[in-house]
Amino acid sequence: MGYCNKKTNRFGDERWTAMFLDRHGIARSAGTFDSEDAADDAWKEAEKKVQAGKGDVLVRGRTLFREYVEKTWLPHLSVEVKTREVYTYQLYAHLMAFFGDRPMLDIYTTDIKEWLSELKSHGVSATTRKRLKQLLSSILGSAVNDRYLAENPCLLVKTDPVPRKPLTIITPAQFDVFYEALPDAMSKLVVETAIETGMRWGELTELRVSDWDSEHQAFTVCRAVVQVRPEFHPEGKRFFVKDYPKDGEYRLIKVAGQLAEKIDAHIEANNLKKDDLLFWYQPQTLRSSSNAKISLGEPSGRTKRNRRGQTFAHGTMSAYTAGRCRCAHCKEAMAAYRRKRRANGKDSPRKLRTWDTDGHIPNRWFREQIIKPALKTAGIKVDIRMHLLRHAHASWLLNGGADLMVVKERLGHGSITTTERYLHTVANADETALAALEKVRQQQRREAPSEPTDRNSRVRSGLMSNEELLAQMSALQAELTKRLGGSNGGAVAA
Repeated sequence: MGYCNKKTNRFGDERWTAMFLDRHGIARSAGTFDSEDAADDAWKEAEKKVQAGKGDVLVRGRTLFREYVEKTWLPHLSVEVKTREVYTYQLYAHLMAFFGDRPMLDIYTTDIKEWLSELKSHGVSATTRKRLKQLLSSILGSAVNDRYLAENPCLLVKTDPVPRKPLTIITPAQFDVFYEALPDAMSKLVVETAIETGMRWGELTELRVSDWDSEHQAFTVCRAVVQVRPEFHPEGKRFFVKDYPKDGEYRLIKVAGQLAEKIDAHIEANNLKKDDLLFWYQPQTLRSSSNAKISLGEPSGRTKRNRRGQTFAHGTMSAYTAGRCRCAHCKEAMAAYRRKRRANGKDSPRKLRTWDTDGHIPNRWFREQIIKPALKTAGIKVDIRMHLLRHAHASWLLNGGADLMVVKERLGHGSITTTERYLHTVANADETALAALEKVRQQQRREAPSEPTDRNSRVRSGLMSNEELLAQMSALQAELTKRLGGSNGGAVAA
C-alpha cells in the first residue's frame, strides 16, 4: 500500500513525496509534489504499474545510458571478439556523445530521429547510419528485456533507404595482368588460391598444411582468423583463431590440378610441417625494389602558388617545404638532403615499421605492400581487394554454368539468397535477355499478316484511317472535275 511523506523545505513550504512498494516490497519514490492529492495520484499510478509488471521500469529506467551499456549490456554481450571490437568503436564514436548522459526512460523516438539527422549532417553515410541505428535498437531491446524500458523506441524509427550497388567483377583478362604484376611466388599463390577457392580472407590466411589433401586435391575449411586490438583479445594478442568458419560448418573445396601442383611444390620447397601456416607474413618482400633508383631527368617549371602567392623551382628544398610540392623531383631533393645529413651523422634513420603478428598475414599490410603496387604496375582501372576475388570466383562459376547450390556450398553461404546476388554479375546476362526479347519479336513478325500496300485493298481491309479516306475522296473529286473540264473545253474548240 502506497503512502505520502510530508516534509518542509528550507523555505518553509510543505511538500509531499509519493511512496510505493515495488514487486520486491522495497519502498520507492514516485516523485515529490506541491499537494497531497497529486502525491496520492502518483503513488496510486505507480502501484498500478507494479501490478501490471512495469514497476521495475520506474526505478531502473533512471539509469543513465552510459551506465547501462558499460555495466550491464557490454560486459554480458555474447558475440565474437571482432564484433565486440566493432561495437565498442561505434559506441564511443557515434552514440555516447548523444545518449551517454540521458536516463534510459528519457530516450524517445524524437531523440533518435534528431540523432540520425545529426549524423547525416556530419557526413555519415546512409549505410553506416543504418548499422548504428541497428546497434542502438539492439541495446534498447536488451534494456526492455532487462526491465529498464517498457518498450523499444527504435522500432518506430525508419532510416533512409540504402540502395544496393552492383558488384564490380574483375574479368579473367584483367586478373591475368594483375597476377603477373605480383612481386613474388608466395603472393601469387595466395591470390591464385583466393580466386580458385573463393575463401574469405580469414579462412585463407589460417590454412594449415594439415588442411590440404594432396591426394584428393582439396582444402578443408575448418577455422578462420580475425585481427583485433590486443585489449579485445582474451590473451592480449593481435590475431584470434576461431575453431570454426563464418558459417559454422566445415566445407570441402576442390581445386584445379595446376593449382594443386603449385601447392604441393610450395609445401615441399619450404619444408612445411603439418601444423605450419600455408601462407605467412614475410616483411622483406618489397624492400629491395623500394630502394631502386630511377632516372628522373632534369626538373623544369615551377610549383603552383602557395598561400602567400609564392612559386618555387621544381627539384628544390623550397619547393618541397614551402611550396608543398610532392612531385618526383621535389621528393628526390628532400631525400638527397636527408641522406647527406645522415652521412654527416646529424640524423639517425627512422626505424622500419614492423607489424605485430604471430605469423599470420595482416590484411592491411597485404593490401598496401602487395595489392596496390601490383595494381599500379598492371595499370588496370578496376580496384582489387581480396574479398572482391571471392565475388569474382562466384561470378565466374555461374557464368561458366555451375549449379547455384554447388556455388552456395563452395562459398559457405548460409542462404541461397546470398548466392543469387551473383547471378546479376554474369557477364552475358543482359545479352541473353536481349536475345530472348528479339527472338519473341521476330516470331511475332512472322505470325502477323502482311499489311496491304494497294490503296483499294487497304480500304477493303479497313486499315485506312478517316483522315486518309477523306484525303483520298478529295483527290478523286479533283481528278473528276479536271477530266470534266477538259472534255468541255475540247468540244468548244471543235
